Amino acid sequence: MLPRLAITTGEPAGIGPEISVAALDAPLPAAITLIGDADLIAARAALLARRVPETVEILHVPLVVPSVPGTLDVRNARYVLATLDAAIDGCTTGRFDAVVTAPVHKSVINEAGVPFSGHTEYLAERTSTAQVVMMLAGATALGPLRVALATTHLPLANVSAAISSGLLMSVLKIIDHDLRLRFGIAQPRIAIAGLNPHAGECGHLGREEIEVMAPAIEQARREGIDAHGPLPADTLFVPAVAQRFDALLAMYHDQGLPVLKYATFGHGVNVTLGLPFVRTSVDHGTALDKAGRGTADASSLRAALELAVELVARQRA
Repeated sequence: MLPRLAITTGEPAGIGPEISVAALDAPLPAAITLIGDADLIAARAALLARRVPETVEILHVPLVVPSVPGTLDVRNARYVLATLDAAIDGCTTGRFDAVVTAPVHKSVINEAGVPFSGHTEYLAERTSTAQVVMMLAGATALGPLRVALATTHLPLANVSAAISSGLLMSVLKIIDHDLRLRFGIAQPRIAIAGLNPHAGECGHLGREEIEVMAPAIEQARREGIDAHGPLPADTLFVPAVAQRFDALLAMYHDQGLPVLKYATFGHGVNVTLGLPFVRTSVDHGTALDKAGRGTADASSLRAALELAVELVARQRA
């Protein structure tokens, strides 16, 4: 049976609906369902002078109000969440094997009165998953680059207090498990970036590496996880060093993702590890300034679809 993928078309005023159509230009070995307003999807397809392939199902979720490209409307925030809920429900009931998400606009959802820090956290809450891990993956000239995060959408001032030995152990276990199960890596090598400059410089620039991180890494190694570090981030992300590992674990959002996006932007994929189903996404935002012009690049969404197919197939094997 072909992998069954649900695509949530994202913020209706952004590029999500149009790249959701454009990403389907070439056939995929998967059964595809687009989740969103059917009229909106048809309008964006017409804008691109394309048609949704006949083999693609559209699961209609109606807009609250008509959407204008480039113009956010808080009234459609709950529509965006309804598309996500439909995909999540479909995955939990077995209708879909994976969800691939087009970008949403966090601020407009929050302005609608719904606390929302991102897809990753929302998926975890809706599936009652205690811990998930955000990882971005992309191809470079030297090979694959995968960067996971210990903390995600958290103010920098709160990061140190959020990092505990228990958190790091949990995150390392999830990375190790999913790299084995879904990425087919028999013995994943995981490098952990230090929180502080020079990984704390032996305690002179911070003691988190000594008191929190090193004990977690030692425990992980005792439990069979091939973990290394903590290593200075400026050294770890040097390409020749990074390519020695199957995944790099950064301590916070802007420690790891700028490097990944610089190396692979437009072709990178956001993967949520630890969920009961496969979830992939794009490496970019809603691009309101490009919406409705028909010029948005669908390469990252296409890469997310292709990776979802691979991960589902490998998990089934």
